Amino acid sequence: MEWWQAIILGIVEGVTEFLPVSSTGHLTIVEKLMGMRINDPSLTAFTAIIQIGAIAAAIIYFRDDIWRVMSAWWRGLWWKRARRQFDYKYGWAIIIGSLPIAAIGYALKNEVETVLRSLWFVAFALIGWSLVMWLADKCSAVRRGERQTTWRDTLAIGLGQCLALIPGVSRSGATISVGLFRGFDRVTVTKLSFFLGIPALVAAGLLEAMTAYKYIGGGVGWVSTILATAVAFAVGYWSIAWLLKFVARNDFSLFIRYRIGLGVIIMLLLMTGAITAI
Repeated sequence: MEWWQAIILGIVEGVTEFLPVSSTGHLTIVEKLMGMRINDPSLTAFTAIIQIGAIAAAIIYFRDDIWRVMSAWWRGLWWKRARRQFDYKYGWAIIIGSLPIAAIGYALKNEVETVLRSLWFVAFALIGWSLVMWLADKCSAVRRGERQTTWRDTLAIGLGQCLALIPGVSRSGATISVGLFRGFDRVTVTKLSFFLGIPALVAAGLLEAMTAYKYIGGGVGWVSTILATAVAFAVGYWSIAWLLKFVARNDFSLFIRYRIGLGVIIMLLLMTGAITAI
């Protein structure tokens, strides 16, 4: 992989990881337009590893919130009185909500890295989940805040996060949609999407780094991978700040229209033979 390709893919990852538009779907599209083989094991590993850069940006951006919850959770493990605090319960809720993607993601790892990488899946998922997002955004009436979060909520949202294993659905799109159906306000559910994404994406990236490092070295290359990860970190930090400001004042219709338009364009390109699905 050339250095400029790594930079472009890092930018794509950083911008789209936290927006409800599917980072994996966008990376698949851009990789295909660059003439890369999207079923190449080294490219699949590259896509997972550079997510660590974006998620590191989330860890730093939310470092105060993360420290608050983690310290309360740790105190609650040792002192019974500390278990009355909301942050202790919230910590357990995040852990519970992170379990489904860990189990299902590991079980379906092969399918995710092969069959589901098809651009047909990406196009249909972009359009199909847009309808779910529209229903969630328009039909959920109750507006709950962070302190009304329970483990049942995070478990439901965590199960929704598993749908993001299908490229094109979007991890944040899935979690935000389920959260809106559960009655949370947009800012609360967007932050919760970040918190649930941190353990999932870090685990996925580290697993690929440990198990597929041989593919990286003989394919994409570690220099390109590290460069793309660094770019994803810088751009991802900006993306988080922008998204939180945006959802505080707007609904998700902008992203819904974008997803549908992109899905239609991909289908047209596939049907005309301009690009191939794999």
